[in-house]
Amino acid sequence: MPSVEKKALDVIAKDGPYVVSGDVTLAEQVIVTDDSGDSVRWQEDRAYRHSEKFALCRCGRSNSPPFCDGTHAKIGFDGTETAARMPYAAQATTFEGPGLSLLDVRHLCADGRFCDPNGKVWNQVAHTDDPQVRSTFLRQVHDCPAGRLVAFDRATGEAIEPHVVISIALIEDPAQKCSGPIWLRGGVSLTSADGYRYEVRNRVTLCRCGASKNKPFCDGTHTSIGYNTKGRDY
Repeated sequence: MPSVEKKALDVIAKDGPYVVSGDVTLAEQVIVTDDSGDSVRWQEDRAYRHSEKFALCRCGRSNSPPFCDGTHAKIGFDGTETAARMPYAAQATTFEGPGLSLLDVRHLCADGRFCDPNGKVWNQVAHTDDPQVRSTFLRQVHDCPAGRLVAFDRATGEAIEPHVVISIALIEDPAQKCSGPIWLRGGVSLTSADGYRYEVRNRVTLCRCGASKNKPFCDGTHTSIGYNTKGRDY
């Protein structure tokens, strides 16, 4: 995997919020769909002002989202981390193509659905010797916010990653009428409650609905429970 720059420090407080330190932008990123309902692009929306050090809600119940207001303590939130502590590459299933391979860690799925259009990326990879298919394949893989999917160049032996500005985003999904995970972009480091440092990656999504079975990472549960920080119909 390519190296990524460590910019901000995102610390998981035990059964509490994500405490973020560092000069990093925080803004909403909205999943835009086409007339068929397919996810096709990202659109930046509201930007949030914050101090140099701030806490993001992890229990999903804050009355001032995306920031923590202490509700986790009142409700007895259990933030126990259950995610595997091994490198992405060691967890990945590989789908081989003529020039590119597709690496997939399914349990990291954040339900962005950018993988589905144009016949699904798992089928496209077999045809990536076609320049048009290759371009479409890479775009869809790179739009996967969780980094569940990674394109791998077999000739160079390196992953092909998009250039992502170092930032933290809050995913909103109008098509599913729900709010998605916290999106760490460009190499934001993540430290657990017990001091373990997770692998620094270009694209990572963290649970903010409080219900993931793969904490601290998102597992798509926000969609099934209809988690919505907006309190409105999209």
